[in-house]
Amino acid sequence: MSLTGCAAIGAEAGYGARSSASGTATASAQASGAPSTIEAVRGQTSTGAKTSGASGSARLPGLGPRTLAQVPRNTRQVVLVTGDGKDSSTSHVALYRRTDAGWKPGATWPAHNARNGWTNDHHVGDLRSPIGVFTLTDAGGLLADPGSKLPYSQSSGFTISGTGFKGEPLAGSFDYVVAIDYNRRPGTSPLDWTRPLGAAKGGGIWLHVDHGGPTHGCVSVAQEHMKKLLRTLDPDQHPVIVMGNAESLAR
Repeated sequence: MSLTGCAAIGAEAGYGARSSASGTATASAQASGAPSTIEAVRGQTSTGAKTSGASGSARLPGLGPRTLAQVPRNTRQVVLVTGDGKDSSTSHVALYRRTDAGWKPGATWPAHNARNGWTNDHHVGDLRSPIGVFTLTDAGGLLADPGSKLPYSQSSGFTISGTGFKGEPLAGSFDYVVAIDYNRRPGTSPLDWTRPLGAAKGGGIWLHVDHGGPTHGCVSVAQEHMKKLLRTLDPDQHPVIVMGNAESLAR
């Protein structure tokens, strides 16, 4: 089995971050109005998606028309991850909510992304985070549910040890996670290893607890901020993550 992303750290090292998956894989995000997984990877708008576009409410800052067009019209919560550079492993995360008056900013937090930065064409082992707009449908972690509004799967499969790229301990990184719907089957545990686009396109891309260094492909923030995300992201608001370096998001 070929794995990638931060979830693969535990799985490849034998830390138990692996589970079986059943059913038929689908390449489309199952949330209404959401861009499909394939089209999010390609940077295109889903054929059937009702997107916000330039005629929608006030634009999210830093997003160009191509990126903005991928945000579904029914989305009212956005996690905006802006990388410091195409090849940088540091970024910041900002929460936005859509109101009748436009997009309103919430908290902004420092974050890490993949060691080698960002890519439009993510593959196994490239150590880059995928650029795009992806739905957020499922959460989980090693620790008990802190009050998540997303479906939450607690499991010992989120156990991880070892060290990161800077020698920092990885223990606790998967205490809380939110699965990013890149090359995965929405509506399943983050530990589900179904890969609709094939194994070569990677997967296991999560929001998770920061360990103080670059990731394999995920986005990481402090534990207190992960708990905030879990208590804020609401499936009824059709949340998505918009992620990439600033130049790419501005397209």
